Amino acid sequence: MIAIDLISDEIPPIKTSDTGSLALQYMEDFKLKELPIVNNSIFLGLITEEDIYDLYDPETPIGNHKLSLDKGFVFQHEHVFEIIGRMAAKKLSVIPVLDEKKNYLGVISQEILIERISKLGAMKDPGGILQLEMNVNDYSLSEIARIVESNGAKVLSSYIYINEDSTNMDVTIKINQTNLGPIIQTFERYNYTLAGTFHKDDADNEIKKRYDAFLHYLNM
Repeated sequence: MIAIDLISDEIPPIKTSDTGSLALQYMEDFKLKELPIVNNSIFLGLITEEDIYDLYDPETPIGNHKLSLDKGFVFQHEHVFEIIGRMAAKKLSVIPVLDEKKNYLGVISQEILIERISKLGAMKDPGGILQLEMNVNDYSLSEIARIVESNGAKVLSSYIYINEDSTNMDVTIKINQTNLGPIIQTFERYNYTLAGTFHKDDADNEIKKRYDAFLHYLNM
């Protein structure tokens, strides 16, 4: 999944001839903290609410003001993981997408990104979830998959979190079976530490709650 596939068709850019008041209205309508400014197809940067509040006259064209604009963007062929990292690092609610000549193509919003990630991570597929704790040096995805497959199941997706200031890591795996008992027993026989298990109802409800809570946060 790459940037060009994630562009929102709804969010318009701000033109240099638009006013600060119009930009604020767009931000309110789409629940955003910033918007891209373009001049024809040239991306000039991202304007924030704070930038607009600092204008001495928000009813005049934005192009009449000297602004210090954030230049955060991604190219159209960048992978979704790169996009997530860029947005998180800059704490953006949207990120512009440019072509190789740096022409503006559109923006990716947090809401679209989270929706597509949920499909990428097999979150809506039926199954169970296991969370394993281990030392970084002991991690082997092939062995974890082999243990799961030895019980007639498949790993649908996996996520890794390495604890800061530690050699430990958490590995969360989504499995295409709801009966995790035999799989758990096999992991325990191989001396794996299980930090948590979520069967179908628990897992689906927990994921739905977190997903709905995140969307609620985006719309605040």
